[in-house]
Amino acid sequence: MPAHHGPKVYGSTLRFATSATLHCLIGCGIGEVLGDTIGTLLNFSNAGTIALALAAGLIGGFALGVRPYRRRSVAWPAAIRQVAITEGLSIVVMETAEALIEIFTPGLMAATVFQPFYWFGMLLALVAGFLAAWPVNYALTRRGLRHVH
Repeated sequence: MPAHHGPKVYGSTLRFATSATLHCLIGCGIGEVLGDTIGTLLNFSNAGTIALALAAGLIGGFALGVRPYRRRSVAWPAAIRQVAITEGLSIVVMETAEALIEIFTPGLMAATVFQPFYWFGMLLALVAGFLAAWPVNYALTRRGLRHVH
């Protein structure tokens, strides 16, 4: 490949990896915050709240990932399989990073949704999720595994 094509390909890989990570963050983030908020409001145990948040985050990430395939009339099993291949690792890495921030940020698991610290912690978890998942999406994009927006 000629040298002048390198930066353009590299730039598009960076842009696509960032776009893919933001796309994942929206689905996972909505689910994560919703699960955390419900668990906190219902006074679930820390483990129960984290489990609910992780499940909701995974569902949110996969649901947002499946939507574009379904709009293109891809059958449910094929759409889910494609999202598992192109986004599954990113979703798992993002959810893991978010859960670790929630668990290891002192006082966050004791905060309520009515305290600013709770929302600061959620923001911190989402940033950590993005930073953890971006390299995964970059590597997948470089290998040609791209999801549909």
